[in-house]
Amino acid sequence: MSTTPHDPRDIPVLTEAIDGGANATKLNLQAAQLAIVTETLKLADALLHQAAKDMEASLFERVYDRLRAQLPDIVDRILQEQLGAATDKPKT
Repeated sequence: MSTTPHDPRDIPVLTEAIDGGANATKLNLQAAQLAIVTETLKLADALLHQAAKDMEASLFERVYDRLRAQLPDIVDRILQEQLGAATDKPKT
């Protein structure tokens, strides 16, 4: 096993992976390409959907935390305004 870090750019091209001999005659390159593209797009779609769900959950949590932090001040301010308005009314 190699101890050097793996460089993701060192991925062999499909045509390089097939040595051009017997493997090339057994493999339908168009079908292989289509299968690779299809699976890659399915993976990308799944990863993007999961990323969107993660972002949505994170945003929801941030909004909820801000609401929880600000709600007591809002309630206190509204009650003070209402109580002040009630005591400022002239008695008839």
